[in-house]
Amino acid sequence: MNSRSAESVRIEAVSKMYGEFRALDDVSLTVEAGEFVAMLGPSGSGKSTLLMAVAGFIRPDRGRIFFGGSDIVRLPANQRGFGVVFQSYALFPHMDVMANVTFPLNVRGVPQDEARRRAAAALDVVKLGGFGGRRIGELSGGQRQRVALARAIVFEPKVLLMDEPLSALDKTLREEMQMEIRELHNKLQITTLYVTHDQREALTIADRVAVMNKGRIVQLDSPEAIYRRPTDEFVARFIGEATILPLAKARGMVAGDLGAVEPSARALMVRSEDFCLSRAGGDGGWLTVSGLLRGIVFQGDSWLLQVDLADGQAITARAQKHFSAEVGALEVGQTVELHVRRDRVHLL
Repeated sequence: MNSRSAESVRIEAVSKMYGEFRALDDVSLTVEAGEFVAMLGPSGSGKSTLLMAVAGFIRPDRGRIFFGGSDIVRLPANQRGFGVVFQSYALFPHMDVMANVTFPLNVRGVPQDEARRRAAAALDVVKLGGFGGRRIGELSGGQRQRVALARAIVFEPKVLLMDEPLSALDKTLREEMQMEIRELHNKLQITTLYVTHDQREALTIADRVAVMNKGRIVQLDSPEAIYRRPTDEFVARFIGEATILPLAKARGMVAGDLGAVEPSARALMVRSEDFCLSRAGGDGGWLTVSGLLRGIVFQGDSWLLQVDLADGQAITARAQKHFSAEVGALEVGQTVELHVRRDRVHLL
């Protein structure tokens, strides 16, 4: 199957209130044609509300939503022609797989033979060829998710909206499906807006990530920039393990040259995996902090080191398994030095 030409979606100053609760607060976002944008945030941050507004299931109190050059904010959901995959999949349990996938084509008046041909092609795309006669109750969670995907793409939508489609799957299957969804997007190039609360999922699957908090987009950037160069402490802590030291304290506790510091900088951030137990490549460009080793936790592919600084602040370092000799020589209660390259330190 081939996707039709992709179109961009432009959200302008959208707000939505539920009583006294501000679910969306003046949100603006452009998803370029063929782009995959993940909306990431904690529960109640507004990400699903924004997706439902784009889908047409809720109407914003203020703002506009443009698709194909037209404001669609008042256009009913069934006239927008967007493919939607829900968290619950919303499959019809009394129908077989083929009937579920042909359903969007049937309501559009597509002849039955053509509908079945297109549904079979969509099932092939999601690696469920030959499953048309199966009942929904006979399928695994991953297979049901694929059926929901096939139903969403069978009518070749220009926009695909996905609301936490992998949240019900176990970790291994969820990670497998992340790659399959990414491959599907690369093949079809459908403009995609994807909601998730899983940080690793957002970084894995998207071209850009919109981090949401309290009804607003607080950062919109590439996955690497979101992780390495967060705009504030909320994004830094939400997106991954991070040690954040107020700059005034850091100057007294960190040995080494921080280099040029912008006047607006208030804190420094180091990702847990960027701490090292020894320096590699000489003394140049390294910063060092000392503290009391409070705990060592083995986590399979790494060790988590919990270290208390002199001022009482706790920091976390993650040592990969190839540092087993260094970790094995440590004892809880001893003073340790943690080193980090200066180019791995981000100023907030």
